[in-house]
Amino acid sequence: MRVFVTGATGFIGGRVAALLAAQGHEVHALVRDLRQAEKLAAAGMHLHPGNVTDRESVRAAMHGADALFHLAAWYKVGVRDKSPARRTNLEGTRNVLELMRELEIPRGVYTSTVGVYSDTEGRVVDESHRHAGPWCSVYERTKWQAHHEVALPLMQQGLPLIVVMPGLVYGPEDQGPTHDFLVDFLQRRLSMLPRGTAFSWGHIDDTARAHLLALEHGAPGDCYHIAGPVHTMQEVVELLSRMTGLPTPRLRPGPTTMRVVAGLMRAIGTIVPLPTMYAGETLRAIAGTTFTVSSEKAKRKLGFAPRALEVGMRETVLYEARRLGLADIEARVASGAPPG
Repeated sequence: MRVFVTGATGFIGGRVAALLAAQGHEVHALVRDLRQAEKLAAAGMHLHPGNVTDRESVRAAMHGADALFHLAAWYKVGVRDKSPARRTNLEGTRNVLELMRELEIPRGVYTSTVGVYSDTEGRVVDESHRHAGPWCSVYERTKWQAHHEVALPLMQQGLPLIVVMPGLVYGPEDQGPTHDFLVDFLQRRLSMLPRGTAFSWGHIDDTARAHLLALEHGAPGDCYHIAGPVHTMQEVVELLSRMTGLPTPRLRPGPTTMRVVAGLMRAIGTIVPLPTMYAGETLRAIAGTTFTVSSEKAKRKLGFAPRALEVGMRETVLYEARRLGLADIEARVASGAPPG
């Protein structure tokens, strides 16, 4: 089967493309920078220079596809320049999905996010949940627009599209905010641990596999949460501490304190650049917020089977400890021995 993929140089998209190639599919990837696509070329994938914001480049690459995966997205929190968010997340999605309809691609999967719900305020919600703002970040808002203003209306008009919604994705080779959090912990730079903040934690391999399950078993016009188990940040850090023997941060501010600090840093950020971890948008996004969903529908309908956090995090810590040259931590985690 000839499969068109956007976002194949990204964290999730790269794993999805690799799984497709391993299954013998003919993978055609839209690539902004060919220099970042060496692994794709080495795996025998067909590379097409282009960008989801350039409709004609998408058309040329998509032509003749039997199926598509649209994963390309702008995912940044706490940066000053947010201008690419709307172009990529909203207009780029419009380009891809409208061309899917025009070129009569018979089946497709669009990667949305549980972030369209923003803060679920302590609830673990299913796919019937609706949220219309406010959002903690520009990323969430523009992905909400793509989901509700582009994908859902086209599906209601008959587009044979399936929507998958990952939670917080972690695992080896990540370069996003979750990677930064883990590296800060391993290098003893994690200065605080916000109380009450929780996510649905999904391992990268489970998340990528769920995309292929959606293509095979998903019902066109339907949405599926493909997020992992729910854990608070405090639970995750305590797990990491047990694995590595490293201490947990003593500073544990509550939601109100975090929101006040976020407002202050937002004001400061308009005057001087701030590291993304200390930007107002970042702090607001972890101020006791919960991005927590149920994936029971995907388990029933798709055969989605996310692994336990301890299993996935052990693999991830081993990878990062090896990459950082932290041999003592790598040995302790590999042995499974309790800290002594």
